[in-house]
Amino acid sequence: MSKPNILIQLDTDAHPSVFDAVVAVDSGVTHLLQYRDVKPENVRELVYGAIFTRGVDDLKHTAIFIGGSDVTAGERLLAKVTETFFGPMRVSVLLDSNGANTTAAAAVLAARQHLPPAGATVLVLAGTGPVGRRVAQLLVGENAVVRLASRAMSKAEEVCTQIGGNNGRAYITPYSTGSRDELIAALQGVQCVISAGAPGVLMLPEDVRRGCSGLQVAIDLNAVPALGIAGIAATDKAKTRDGMVCYGALGVGGTKMKIHRAAIAQLFTSNGLTLDAPQILEIGKRLEASA
Repeated sequence: MSKPNILIQLDTDAHPSVFDAVVAVDSGVTHLLQYRDVKPENVRELVYGAIFTRGVDDLKHTAIFIGGSDVTAGERLLAKVTETFFGPMRVSVLLDSNGANTTAAAAVLAARQHLPPAGATVLVLAGTGPVGRRVAQLLVGENAVVRLASRAMSKAEEVCTQIGGNNGRAYITPYSTGSRDELIAALQGVQCVISAGAPGVLMLPEDVRRGCSGLQVAIDLNAVPALGIAGIAATDKAKTRDGMVCYGALGVGGTKMKIHRAAIAQLFTSNGLTLDAPQILEIGKRLEASA
C-alpha cells in the first residue's frame, strides 16, 4: 500500500503562505506540514525529521517546498536543505519563494509562443529583482540575447556577471534605465520586453512603447496599478496592441499556476529532485507540449 504524500512547507515569513498552502492541497498533497520563520540554523532537524521517518523506498512520498516573500532567504534555505542530504537519505525539494521561479518560467513560455528565443533580443526591465533575474537567467539558457536593465548600472553589471558566470555564455549585457533617454536607448533593436518591476511602479510609458517599431512582444508581470508597462491590461493574454503581442500579469498567471501545481506533483515521483528555475521551466515546456 502506497504511503500518503507529505509536503513540508518551509516558509521564511512570520506566517506561512496561505496561497502556497492552497496550491499544495489542490495539487493532491495528502498532508501539509507548515513551518514559519524558518532560518538556515533550523533546517537540519527539520530535514532529519523528513528523511529518517520513512524507508528509502518510501522517501519519494515526502517532499519539501521552500517559500516566503524573501527570495534570497529562500535560496539560503535551499542550500542548507541540500547540504543536509546524504547518500540515498534525501527527499525532493522545490524552491518558489515569492512565486519567482514559476512566474519567471511562465513569462518565458509566453514569449516563446510568439518569438523563438534563440538569437532574439530581449530587454528585461527590473532585471536585478528576484523575478527579473530569473527571467534573464532562463532566457540566457534559451540562447536569447538578453539586455538586463536596472536604474543603477552597478547592480545590472553585478547580476549580469553572476548569470553569465553561471551559464558560461556571453549573451547578457547590463543596461541602465534610470532616465527616459536611457530607456529609449535600451529598447533600440529589441524584439521583446519583459517588465518585472515592483508593484505599482511604471517601468515603460505608453508613448515610449508605441515608439518601438521592432517590438513584437511585451509582457508585464505587475498586476498592481500603476502597471509596469502602460497601455497593457493586467488581463491581456496574447492581446495585440499597437502591432505587438501583449501579456499582463493575470494573462501570464494561468500558466504560472499550472506550472506550480505540476511542479508539486512531480516532487512525489522521485526522492532525488531539486526544482529551481531551470527545472521549473522544463516542467512548463512539457505542459505546453502536451496541451
